[in-house]
Amino acid sequence: WDGSGVCLYSKTLEDHSFCWSAISAARMRLDHAQLMALLAGLDWKKIRPARIRRPLSTG
Repeated sequence: WDGSGVCLYSKTLEDHSFCWSAISAARMRLDHAQLMALLAGLDWKKIRPARIRRPLSTG
């Protein structure tokens, strides 16, 4: 990762293939859990990002 938001990963799955969407010009964002599922060969689209509730005020 070079700080620009671009990551390059290389991994070969022995028994399965990666679950990936159709190629498009649209940008895709994965959170940490989705990335780990993708690299493990799981269907990352079934992993929902955790909703983080931000505090309304501090003090």
